[in-house]
Amino acid sequence: MKNNNVSLHRVLKAAPEKVFHAFSNPTAYASWLPPYGFLGTVHHMDFRIDGSYNMSFTNFTTGNGHSFGGKFLDIKPNELIKHTDTFDDPNLPGEMTTTISFKKVFCGTELEILQEGIPSVIPAEMCYLGWQESLEKLMKLVEPEIQDA
Repeated sequence: MKNNNVSLHRVLKAAPEKVFHAFSNPTAYASWLPPYGFLGTVHHMDFRIDGSYNMSFTNFTTGNGHSFGGKFLDIKPNELIKHTDTFDDPNLPGEMTTTISFKKVFCGTELEILQEGIPSVIPAEMCYLGWQESLEKLMKLVEPEIQDA
């Protein structure tokens, strides 16, 4: 389990403040984090250091789902979010740590994600696939510049 990690890198055409907001706003987070075919619900989010969160993903086709939560270990606005993740399912034991780094670059935001300690029953390549889908949804949320009418 200790070596079951994933690391991702993306550059998004949006300011770090906008990308950070997509992680810190419960409604936004629930809209982009679940991979395709899943619905997300944030049941609780106290977005501050030592604050906690709880959410669930539900398979749209089958109605089955899983819930998980964790604690915010470090938050630096528009720069860093580090939190734990623990599944409520005892078949998915252990605590994961996810670190998200935001860096302002010429064309927007460089995003680095490291997820460590993924339960050994979850293949790392499935995590990569899920994260790739999630980041595609994040891109579609934060990159459009829509003006109010």
